[in-house]
Amino acid sequence: MPQQKRVRFKEDEQQVKNLHHLESGAVYGALLVVVGCGLLTSYLATRLPPALTVGDLERAPNAFIAERAWASLKTLNDLGPKPAGSQANEVLAYEFLLQEVQRINASKHDSQQLEVDSQTVTGAFSISLLNQSMTSVYRNVQNLVVRLAGSDVRQHALLLNCHFDTVASSPGASDDGASCAVMLEILRVLSRRPVRTRHTVTFLFNGAEETMLQAAHGFITQHPWAADVRAFLNLESSGSGGKEVLFQAGPHHPWLIEAYARAIRHPFAHTVGEEIFQLGLIPSDTDFRMFRDYGEVPGMDFAHIANGYRYHTRYDSMDFLSLDVLQRTGDNVLALTRDLAESDELAASDLPVGETVFFDFIGLAFVHYSASSGRLINLAVVVLSLIVPLMCFARARFNDVLREVIVGLVGTVFGTVFSIIACTTIARQLDFFGKSMTWYTNTHLILGLYCCPALLSHCFVYLFLTTFYTNSKSNLSLGQMTQARLVGVNVFWSVVTLAATVAGYRSGYIPMVLLVCSLASSTLNLLFNASRTHRAWMYIHLAGQLPALLWATNFYNVLIALFVPITGRFGGSRNPEVFISLLAAGGTLLCCSYLIPFIAQLRKMMNFTAKLSAITVLTLVLACLSPLGMPYRDESMATEPTPQRHYVTHTFRVFHDEFGLYKSTDAGFFFQEMDRNTRATIEEFVAPGESLTPMRQMDSCQAELFCALPFYSLWHQMRFNNYWLPGPEPLYDNMVTMAYLGTEQLDSHTQRLVFAMEGSIQSSIVVGPKEGVQLVGWSLLDHVPRPAKFGGREGHFVFITHGLPGKAWNVTLDLRYDQPKPTGELVDIVVTTKFWEYHHMHTPEFEQLLAKFPSWSHVVPSVALVSVFPL
Repeated sequence: MPQQKRVRFKEDEQQVKNLHHLESGAVYGALLVVVGCGLLTSYLATRLPPALTVGDLERAPNAFIAERAWASLKTLNDLGPKPAGSQANEVLAYEFLLQEVQRINASKHDSQQLEVDSQTVTGAFSISLLNQSMTSVYRNVQNLVVRLAGSDVRQHALLLNCHFDTVASSPGASDDGASCAVMLEILRVLSRRPVRTRHTVTFLFNGAEETMLQAAHGFITQHPWAADVRAFLNLESSGSGGKEVLFQAGPHHPWLIEAYARAIRHPFAHTVGEEIFQLGLIPSDTDFRMFRDYGEVPGMDFAHIANGYRYHTRYDSMDFLSLDVLQRTGDNVLALTRDLAESDELAASDLPVGETVFFDFIGLAFVHYSASSGRLINLAVVVLSLIVPLMCFARARFNDVLREVIVGLVGTVFGTVFSIIACTTIARQLDFFGKSMTWYTNTHLILGLYCCPALLSHCFVYLFLTTFYTNSKSNLSLGQMTQARLVGVNVFWSVVTLAATVAGYRSGYIPMVLLVCSLASSTLNLLFNASRTHRAWMYIHLAGQLPALLWATNFYNVLIALFVPITGRFGGSRNPEVFISLLAAGGTLLCCSYLIPFIAQLRKMMNFTAKLSAITVLTLVLACLSPLGMPYRDESMATEPTPQRHYVTHTFRVFHDEFGLYKSTDAGFFFQEMDRNTRATIEEFVAPGESLTPMRQMDSCQAELFCALPFYSLWHQMRFNNYWLPGPEPLYDNMVTMAYLGTEQLDSHTQRLVFAMEGSIQSSIVVGPKEGVQLVGWSLLDHVPRPAKFGGREGHFVFITHGLPGKAWNVTLDLRYDQPKPTGELVDIVVTTKFWEYHHMHTPEFEQLLAKFPSWSHVVPSVALVSVFPL
């Protein structure tokens, strides 16, 4: 019997297509799921364990008690700012910590042995950041070192480190008083146990971290106990409260991550954090660098990153912390300390090395594996994520499927490109009209300002492809077309994963997890033969996307919480709007890439895009014309202050001639541009007739070495667009002097200049050999680091910190030249004395200037004396 040919009428085809169409409610439901996942991960990111009090000791005698740590933190907090060299740091904070350790020693178990050493150390080292090098010199800085002896006679030690000094104008409750309070409580708990740990645990309370990591260098290079250290835990903060994140580990010691996986109750760790930090995207450094580079010791670096607005401001105080923060950090660090102090690895001489991929899943689970395994996992997931979903189309024509896969890939690629264009265009326009950083306090504005335009761009690309490139002769149903386009999304993320893997970035696990979720739903669709159904395949796909959305929205929340506050301190030369717009475009792609292909199934596609457009316009209006777009808040305006940072230095400059005689002086106020809006804030209170001059346009920048300005943090001040406002001479009653003692002729082409340095105040020296002259040696180090470059001149920058007051000391400079040089043509020297927390030196004019700043400003005032002389 001949086979009858089936006749398909247009009405039938329309009815079939309608079965696959989605109502508008579906897309709004999907967006609600995305937002819901974002809210859930935001909640989980802030959820902390309840704090234990002394009343819990009876049932948990060996537990970390946050209440006791809180009492220690209160004392440190109440001392106020404690910069290195200040009375608050060198006497009050140090004596408090010493007394606490003595109390712990008095209450320890009889079986425990506790030793205390007070280290006062002097040294120097070279350090490089952002392709600029400098020399760091420290004199008489203090460390309090405590050793809790282990039972192993070989005395291999685990080191715990915190710093008790702070930056000026900040009490440093989180950075880093909380860490020191946590360490005191851990010492108290371990010392009261009846049994010693197998290995010694050494506690380093260092007194000079904010001054280029100097005290840690002094310990690891000069203290006799440093030789016993086999691993370390560094406790830091770049925020105020929240969860501590493991953002550096090793390097190349996977056993540390294994210990973290065994011990930690509340994981928060990501390889991508380590790679972000090592790329220099976070403008700070930690003592991890000293232990790693100068001690060659592996370790782990922990930091609180929440509420970075308060970092290094007056708001880094106990008023904005909670006992729960100390409890979580204490639980984790105590558990990890116990594990490492009992581990075989700490005593082993030959341990496996290699890089590790590690991450947690929204704080609920921790995953880790070797980088080599990661490459295989990534490759396997990529291959399977392409093969398995294509197996669902075994009965379909290959060309039809391939065409839709290409549409999905092209739609994702071009959607990404156009979303970047759209977001950066909006960003540049907002900046052009003076509306930069409107999202700084209200980060939810980013959703409307940039995430909605990014999503719109993806939608418009898919609408264009659906309208002009849909194959009307295809045998695929509308649902099958969407499934094929989702394979195209797989191809996109596969390329990203492979590119990251080939480039050596371990953070390729981020898109890999998205592929795993897609692979899981494709596998279920294949097993249940659901791909040809009208709705079942869709429900399976969306179920697979729930963990993917939790994963993606968690990354979005963490990156926004991390980088938005950082835009308040990375200078004004870079447009923060562009940076945040790119972050939002990337976050939108990460969260919505597996939902966007469904746009083709919507009955009223333009209705949805019109509403997204309306949200964008409304957000722009709110950001630009309402108080919601005001970037900054103080404590009277919000429970979570978001201040604007300002560094203002009242400066007096003295210029000498080549014979050391007085030539001229001037004075003024030096403003450091911390963010994009700094200049606008300053210009509001510059009086008529006064001139606010950009640093690089000053006359001294054309004539003097490094502009003869009070540089104290070479990297920041050289990168930023700082400003000078002429003013009266400041008050001062002391200064660092660099007295020229004479010259020794070492050979026919080398002279040694001898100087006497006097004054125990924070200072810096810039040594700039003139043309044809080279600095070949000096007494500061056994080598001369390469010079820094600024304003067309090369100079050797020396940063000097004094802890306890000391005696005068000599400095020699060995200068080599091709031809003999007349006096004044050998070298330029700039000596800067920087007075932090010397409020008695503030003149009435300076106080009046400081009072003009808005209440939502955090102003760090200082006084500087700059001496310039050629030789």
